[in-house]
Amino acid sequence: MTTLGIIGAGNIGSQLARKAVQNGFDVVISNSRGPHTLAELITELGPQATAGTTLETAEAGDIVVVTIPLRNIGQIPTAPLAGKVVIDTNNYYPQRDGNIELLDTESATVSGLLQGHLADSLVVKGFNHIPAPEISTDGTAPGSPGRRALAIAGDDDQAKAFLVDLYDRFGFDAVDVGTLDDSWRIERDQPGYGPRQNADQLRAAVAGAVRDKNSR
Repeated sequence: MTTLGIIGAGNIGSQLARKAVQNGFDVVISNSRGPHTLAELITELGPQATAGTTLETAEAGDIVVVTIPLRNIGQIPTAPLAGKVVIDTNNYYPQRDGNIELLDTESATVSGLLQGHLADSLVVKGFNHIPAPEISTDGTAPGSPGRRALAIAGDDDQAKAFLVDLYDRFGFDAVDVGTLDDSWRIERDQPGYGPRQNADQLRAAVAGAVRDKNSR
């Protein structure tokens, strides 16, 4: 059985934990305040879930989700994540994260920053452009009319293939937007960020993304 490690137990992390348990994964989840603060969530999730420290979560997860404020990614341990697929759900909010020059000048992407920190991991972008509650409510069976689609971006085919499968198990189609360098196409303020879209609609939104803020 695959263990999904989730670093960050906020809105996205807790919803992913619920979906993972429903789909047969073991889950280890952490937050910045300590495992004891997750007792209520762990009781809800049941025996397939445990709380741990960030280090324990990184070590235990076969696949690990990073879903913490972008300003804190430097605190993610690197050694236990070497060689592992890491799903990055993060978005850049200057009012929360402070200004990050590489992002303000559009010289980097959010997921590219995480990949730079986790140089030996296989980072793939996912789950960043869907409102967190809809992770639990919008999934439908394969082939359902208008099935919601979610984007992926990454440099490694293995990581992408895992996320495509995970999306499908959680009830979503996948749209590949390219490499981590292309992941800006699904970042905040782009047309694919937020609304419910099927695969064709999401592909059109991604195609219409514009990086130069001055030309929007």
